Amino acid sequence: MPIKACVFDAYGTLFDVAAAAREAAAEPGREALAAVWQKLASDWRLKQLQYSWLRAVSGDHTDFWEVTQNGLDWAMEASGLSDPETRERLLALYFELSAYVEVPRMLATLKEQGFATAILSNGEPKMLQGAVDSAGLGDVLDAVLSVQDVGVFKPSPLVYQMVNDHFDIASDEVLFVSSNGWDAAHAQGFGFNTVWVNRAGDPMDRLPWKPRHTLRDLTTIPDLAKAN
Repeated sequence: MPIKACVFDAYGTLFDVAAAAREAAAEPGREALAAVWQKLASDWRLKQLQYSWLRAVSGDHTDFWEVTQNGLDWAMEASGLSDPETRERLLALYFELSAYVEVPRMLATLKEQGFATAILSNGEPKMLQGAVDSAGLGDVLDAVLSVQDVGVFKPSPLVYQMVNDHFDIASDEVLFVSSNGWDAAHAQGFGFNTVWVNRAGDPMDRLPWKPRHTLRDLTTIPDLAKAN
């Protein structure tokens, strides 16, 4: 079936999750953070994901903002940071993460070509809206779908089903794009056409399914959507 909707994971796919730590580290007076910001950003993202998976498995759901704070607290302790003001600054910047440079033009092109566009994310609605507004993407997105509506994190099939229900389309009419290999793989297993945006050149996750396509950035998504 032809693609009707192009759906994107948010964090790490449209929005640069390292931007908060990188930008805070560049501010005057944050020499301690500047010395460890890359480690902190990596640890923060890893623990954020791990906590979401553990909560999905245990059925102990919470919103992604709490998971994000829990991950930051672990990452700061691991890097020997304890300044409450630095913590608050990092969280404030996470609410307005920068979009990757190719994102605005790519989404605009999809809209010009007649595709529906959406975010499907673990993110809490206010977090997602903050990032969308900060990046100026509101006019090129038809929907921002949050797992809060189903009460479980990815990769639960209940999350992917939200796309089918919202747009009233079949799974094979969806092009789903994620920077997380495990997310793209599970979405492929669900029945979506999938793209793994592997910016870091990581190995493929060892899972029962593999993403249909692998790209290094989002630039050619409109061409892929037309050709699929």
